[in-house]
Amino acid sequence: MRLSLDTRKVGHVTIVRCNGRIVAGGESDSLRAHVTWLLRDRRAIVLHMGEVEFIDSSGLGTMVRSLTSIRQAHGELKLCNVPDHVRKVLELSHLTKLFDSHDSEEMAVAAFYRPGAGAETPVRTGRSVLCLDCNADVLAYLREIMSRAGYEVHTSGRMSDALILMRVTHFDLLLVGPGIAASPATQQAFQTACAALPVIELGGEFSTCDAGEAGAGLLEKIETLLNSKTA
Repeated sequence: MRLSLDTRKVGHVTIVRCNGRIVAGGESDSLRAHVTWLLRDRRAIVLHMGEVEFIDSSGLGTMVRSLTSIRQAHGELKLCNVPDHVRKVLELSHLTKLFDSHDSEEMAVAAFYRPGAGAETPVRTGRSVLCLDCNADVLAYLREIMSRAGYEVHTSGRMSDALILMRVTHFDLLLVGPGIAASPATQQAFQTACAALPVIELGGEFSTCDAGEAGAGLLEKIETLLNSKTA
């Protein structure tokens, strides 16, 4: 089975889900090229190994080279959900101490959010806001305007990923867009987690309104809400 790479961002962390074989040839080349592409603007990377069927010496060498490249760029690479057969390869190769491995995505993401973790942990310039929306363009817009306004911005396109972030770090405010699909259990857990947070819901019209007016109005609403919480 050829290697497929499914990538998503969870806050400041990028998770790459590897499915298939990491072996000499196109598979190793694609993983190395993908990591190089990510390093243009990302420094905290997790490889989800749970669906890796087989890894050969070349594939393991690619992972080592990728780790080296990321660290040279002042980033960090972590592994999660490492299956027994891959773990055995790492043990036999005496590389278990080289890679920081975690049992789950949540634990790997949490490791990046610990104090002093370093890679891609921003200096706080204001209150911390989590934006949840299924529209990647809306998330990019929110990230830009809110960062420029002094907020520390985290974004997610999935409710389950937003839950991970809410468990591993603190937020002062949550922005939620329309049409977020999730299982009933995830929705219930999300509602429970939101109980202690001020929440602003973005209506469906936000993505189609004049960008300047929509952004200015949202920033004013955020400032008013957060100031009222500290008054």
